Amino acid sequence: MSGFRTHDGQHSDRMPIKRTADEKKRMLAQLKEQQATLKPWVAEGVKTSLAKRIADLESELKVAPVRR
Repeated sequence: MSGFRTHDGQHSDRMPIKRTADEKKRMLAQLKEQQATLKPWVAEGVKTSLAKRIADLESELKVAPVRR
């Protein structure tokens, strides 16, 4: 036990991090780049987890309203 107490609004409150569409696009590009550079011996769980995160981000970006 560390003795530290959490405060409302801290990331340790297990609250989802809110990201803008631009941040999501950047993250999607980074994840796709990571997926492309994965070595053949990388665990299957890592590959599927990465593919799921990419699919989730792509679906979030499709649903996000377009601002003009």
